[in-house]
Amino acid sequence: MMELTRKGEYAIRGIIYLARLKPGSVALISEIAESTGVPQTFLAKILQSFAKIGLVNSFRGTGGGFVLGRPPAKITLLEVVEAVEGPIMPNRCMMDESGCEFSRTCLVHPVWREVQSKVVQILGSVTIEELSKGE
Repeated sequence: MMELTRKGEYAIRGIIYLARLKPGSVALISEIAESTGVPQTFLAKILQSFAKIGLVNSFRGTGGGFVLGRPPAKITLLEVVEAVEGPIMPNRCMMDESGCEFSRTCLVHPVWREVQSKVVQILGSVTIEELSKGE
């Protein structure tokens, strides 16, 4: 069963919170955690990994905190999910076809490829801006 992990869910909550900030606002990790219901230490690790790849910017010291690294219209749900979950893979054989002795003859393999393609397409078509305007 394909399922988003808790880490993926927390990452989405955190990035949507940042997308809802007023322009120029910086959010403290404590306020993001409290507002989203995400444990602060877990969220800090997620946001630090986002900072390494440019999804968020972090600032230390007085007035420090987190902001989005680029406009929410330029960040897709796919980027957020793959940043914490890795590539979308509906089955292990999709990661390394050479590792599966049945990949050439497997009748289900083309179905897994189509599932993968459609999930990537859907997640890639949804922006964080769209999600942040929901509710």
